[in-house]
Formats: sequence, C-alpha cells, structure tokens
Amino acid sequence: MNAIVKSPFAWLLKREYWEERRGLLWSQVTVAGILIVLSIFGIIAAEVARVRMGGDIHIVSGGDLSQALQNAASHNSEGLAQAVGGMMWTFGLFAGVVLSFKLFFYLLGALYEDRKDRSILFWKSLPISDTATVLSKVVTAILVMPVIAVVVALAGFLGEMIVASIWFAAHGLNPFTLLWAHATPWASWLHMLATIPINAVWALPTIGWLLLWSAAVRGKPLLWAVMIPVVAGVLNSWIALLGLPHVNIQFFWSNLVARPLLSVIPGSWVTDYVAQQGGTINIQPGNISGIDAHLGSYAAMYHMFLTPNMWIGAAVGIALIAAAIWFRRWRDEV
Repeated sequence: MNAIVKSPFAWLLKREYWEERRGLLWSQVTVAGILIVLSIFGIIAAEVARVRMGGDIHIVSGGDLSQALQNAASHNSEGLAQAVGGMMWTFGLFAGVVLSFKLFFYLLGALYEDRKDRSILFWKSLPISDTATVLSKVVTAILVMPVIAVVVALAGFLGEMIVASIWFAAHGLNPFTLLWAHATPWASWLHMLATIPINAVWALPTIGWLLLWSAAVRGKPLLWAVMIPVVAGVLNSWIALLGLPHVNIQFFWSNLVARPLLSVIPGSWVTDYVAQQGGTINIQPGNISGIDAHLGSYAAMYHMFLTPNMWIGAAVGIALIAAAIWFRRWRDEV
C-alpha cells in the first residue's frame, strides 16, 4: 500500500489535486455553503411570516425544510420522508451541475495549459511518461472529482440537517425521530455514490474528445471542440432539408454532437435509458420519485452496462484518449 501511495502515478494525481484544488473542492464547498445560507434565510423569512400571520406553524411554506416542518407538524410521515430525501437530492443536483462545468473546462485545459505556459518542458524532463500524465487526468475526471462532489454533497446535507434540527427543536419537535431516522436520504446518497462507475464509462467519449483537442491544437481548444460537432450537425440537418443523402438527424445530434460534448454531465445516461424503455422522466415539484425511479435505480444502472451504446461510446472514448496521448508526445508547446 505504501508503494502505491508513493508511486509516480499517485504523485501525478496529487499534482492534479494541488493545481485544481479550487475547482475540485472549493467550488463544491462554496455552492453547498450557499445552499445552507439560503436555507437559513428562508427559515428567518418563514418565521417572520409565521409571527405576522398569527403563529400558525402550518403557514410556513417553500423549500424542503419548510415542507419537512409542515409535514412533521401534521404527522405526515410519507411527506416528511420525501422532503428530507429532497434535501439530499438538492445538494446532489447542485453538486452535479458544478461538477459538469468543472469537468468540461478542466478537460479542455488539462493538456493545453502546460503547453501554453511552457511548463510542459519541466514535466517532460521528469521520468514520467505521457501516457501516465494523460491517464492521471482521466482518473481525476472520472473518479477524483466525482467522489469529491458526492462527499461534499453529503457534508452539505448534514449541515442542512443540523440547521433543520435546530429549527425543529425550536418548535418543540424531536429532530432525531422526525429527521434523522429516515432511511431515504442515506439510500439516495448511496445511489449517487453508485452512479460514479456508470457515469465514468458513459463520460469516456467526452473525456477523450476534450482531451484530444486540449492536446492537439495550438490555440482556442474550446472553439475547436465545440464548433466541429455543432457545425457538422447543422450541415447534416441542412442537407436533410435539401432532400439529399444524410445521416439520421436524431442519431447525429444524439450520438455525434451531444455524446462527445455532454456525456460528462452526471446522470446524462438516464435519457438514453428512458428512451430505450419507451418512456419519459416525470419529476413533480416536491416529488423525487422520477429521479429515484431512474437515476437512483440499481436496475437501470445494471441495464445500461449491458447496452451496446454504452460500450461503443467507451471504445471511441478510449481511442480518443490514445490519440490525445500521441499528440501529447509530439506537441511540446503552443
């Protein structure tokens, strides 16, 4: 174990964390902290409204915390469990949004920035292969960043639960039996953790595509990575309008545009799963059953691992990563 921790590849992962710590960790912590602060402001506003309207606890409305308090006061156990579970999914949703943006721009700059500032000359002077360098960035994208996001989402939820417990206690309600005893949020968090492997495999086409342009071009990798598939999609649609031979428009935009650009979005594989099932995701306000039925479904994850679309995309992603390694070997600086 000690040899693994001190291996060159482990040090490459540490390098990625040290250089990208603001994006990897503190952006997630900041968003979780903002959500907690907004909840506190919401509690203050709700309490002011409650006092002005006669102190009736039932008039407090808006947000998962307020819904939890209302359901607790009315002895609605099912509604209370949904509200507490919704709190967990709220932190998971915002962590996923932040992760999507951070992954996209991290991958675009992963191999471009050290060529731009010429630090690549220093790294190539070390006994570290280009393959190990690129793979360290892949592992950071598919494992390190998602794990940090899920852990911070849990930490944010725990902070929210502490705030909620204080609020419940102030209203004479027992937070331990009403809030902490529910299994729903903990099961939801385990579902989020379990999606990391499937998100990793699903994201390989985007990871490879973005790393390829990060390693290959001499400038503006964002423009190259985005404009090529989008322009190709527009041209294919235009050719279709002219009645000329073309690739199926839905297939082109789904698999040749969206897949290489948007697969890093956590849970984006759900749309493919739902399409295969011939249905739609139905998520009602205050009801997370639509998420639990798909994103939090172990059966859905297992099914997706058996689909050709998953592994064809993974094979393409691996080929693109191999191409990025080749360009990394021959492109020294911008």
